[in-house]
Amino acid sequence: MTASALILLPAGLVLLVTGAELLVRGASRLAAALGIPQLVIGLTVVAYGTSAPEFAVSVRSALAGQADLALGNVVGSNIFNVLVILGISALATPLVVSRRVVRLDVPIMVAASLLLLLLAMDGGIGRGEGTLLLAGIAGYTLFLLRWQGNDETDTAGPAERPVPARTPAVLRQGTIAAVGLVLLVIGSRWLVAGATAIADAWGISDLVIGLTVVAAGTSLPELATSVVATIRGQRDIAVGNVVGSNIFNILAVLGASALVAPAALRVAPAALAFDVPVMIGVAVACMPILFRTHRIGRWQGALFLGWFAAYTIHLVMHAANPPVLPAFRTVMAVLVLPLTAVTLLAEVSRRRSPG
Repeated sequence: MTASALILLPAGLVLLVTGAELLVRGASRLAAALGIPQLVIGLTVVAYGTSAPEFAVSVRSALAGQADLALGNVVGSNIFNVLVILGISALATPLVVSRRVVRLDVPIMVAASLLLLLLAMDGGIGRGEGTLLLAGIAGYTLFLLRWQGNDETDTAGPAERPVPARTPAVLRQGTIAAVGLVLLVIGSRWLVAGATAIADAWGISDLVIGLTVVAAGTSLPELATSVVATIRGQRDIAVGNVVGSNIFNILAVLGASALVAPAALRVAPAALAFDVPVMIGVAVACMPILFRTHRIGRWQGALFLGWFAAYTIHLVMHAANPPVLPAFRTVMAVLVLPLTAVTLLAEVSRRRSPG
């Protein structure tokens, strides 16, 4: 283990927290200066910006012919975003979610996840399918910008009343947000580099590092930004950041990766059989919870974190391939997935019950 690894790890964490604070502050004030709802800023500027590490890692991996890393980074990051980021944010402060996110953006996140499964069924994502994904993110962004003023049912966070845009204020807050984004990207790279070096020194396999450190590391900007936004009471940005990042990861990151890959972006059978369905499952799990109360409480946050712990254990066991792996998969199939289904049904029944 080198001394540089021990320096990069804490330095990266400091940059992440500082960058998240600047990005949230600049983006929220930029929204007020431009008269744009915080939710739209969270779904676009903040979400897309904090997904820059995923974009860089996956596109670079696709160019190098490392399709497993490109796809695994996106799928792992999306799972991390929902289970860990929303889980930790909800534990810190229960999240009251905008009705618009519940009725539109979360279903779009689920639809994008299902589209990925459909496109990957033949074992790869080609350039034509990559173009389709990029067209999807372009259409989604234009839709958000066009309908930004139509969300009259926001329930989350203190309202920011639109004010006439002033060029100095716009430039100042835009610069603050941009500096925060740069610090986030640099901080995530340093933290991943330090963690990877330490993991190598401890003899952890490259596969486990890729599935855990890289996916979680590139999601650290989203984690830092959402937690800071939650603490500051700007929950539209916190939730919009997660949902928008997941949509961006599938449509933009995988779309661009498929376009630059030397051949079709290969989808490993193991990912198609387990990891992609898990990504879809955690996205679907959000819907009944949010549709009933428009909030994610502390117990749901704890449940999300428990699911992520089970998923991480599976990743480690899959890499080590112990004899008990088939039994563990069976437990996941007969316990975790039914638990998810029961949770969904319970939330739906409560929503339908009178009072």
